[in-house]
Amino acid sequence: MFASESEFVRWLERQSPGEAGGLRVGIGDDAALVEPRRGCEIILTTDLSIEGVHFLPQVHPARAVGHRALARSLSDVAAMGGTPRYALISLAISRQTTQAWLKEFYSGVFALARRFAVTVVGGDTALVNGATTVDVTVVGEVMKGKALLRSGARPGDQLFVSGRLGLSALGLRSILGGQELAGKSSRKPALSPGKLSGALRAHLYPQPRCGLGLFLSEKRLASALIDLSDGLSTDLTRLCAASQVGARLVAEQIPVPTLASRGKFSHDAALSLALNGGEDYELLFSVPPNKISRLPAAFLGVPLHHIGEVRIGRKILVSLPEGKDFPLRPAGYDHFRKLSRNSRTRRHKSR
Repeated sequence: MFASESEFVRWLERQSPGEAGGLRVGIGDDAALVEPRRGCEIILTTDLSIEGVHFLPQVHPARAVGHRALARSLSDVAAMGGTPRYALISLAISRQTTQAWLKEFYSGVFALARRFAVTVVGGDTALVNGATTVDVTVVGEVMKGKALLRSGARPGDQLFVSGRLGLSALGLRSILGGQELAGKSSRKPALSPGKLSGALRAHLYPQPRCGLGLFLSEKRLASALIDLSDGLSTDLTRLCAASQVGARLVAEQIPVPTLASRGKFSHDAALSLALNGGEDYELLFSVPPNKISRLPAAFLGVPLHHIGEVRIGRKILVSLPEGKDFPLRPAGYDHFRKLSRNSRTRRHKSR
């Protein structure tokens, strides 16, 4: 561990860029001082990452813990159609934590922050006898009047999702199945993101869709938008509740994880992962019929899948290939439900 808090703050200052647009005072003072762009509204979001709940130190590399902690809040800004600008990182650090773990944690934070031109402007730290807790606050901007909300979907709008759903849940299964990714027990170095399988990479290093959210906002294509943090079944239910509508999904059009080649899972199991797995951080959005022709098939290499439509009423149904419909219940993660043993690293986010 660092010899003192001052030594830690000096190290942290060296990791953060010295200058950033709109930043007048950064790390090292009592508070940060920033100047928002003219004509913008401010987006504020925060997320907790708690050891033993959102991450397991024996299997989650420190770099991934830092990446995931920031990615959650960046995804919230994406879901508003905004641009993330600044981040505050607060840590209640277990006394068992090493300086090497802390540096790797921040390497994950800063690598993702640089990719999205986000400046870490401060935070707080404390040493505790219990588990490590991370609190990330992100400040974003959106042009006045262009924020995308959950409440704008209307009957007849078509539903789309980005990317492939259920991969993060599949990666979590692999981790809980015994893979030693963090190297704690084996003392081997943690695997780099580029050497992980697609499912493990999706779980450990999720990619916020900030560019897509901004595109949908600037082009005025989406009527409602939400990020998929707790599973399609749960987050679609939230969007429909906010918009006071129902929905119908087509099961065959939902981009499930490709499991058949491994011969271990049925299509029903893959569909369940896509509907309920959570932590995909893809975007779910509704598009009015007269704007669908303007929506590309993919954005920055990420496919956009048409999965259903918004309907009158409050029912949410899933149509199966044989023509049968079944009601979709919110079965994603919820902290207020009893946790099962195999779901302890998932999360609930109520923006």
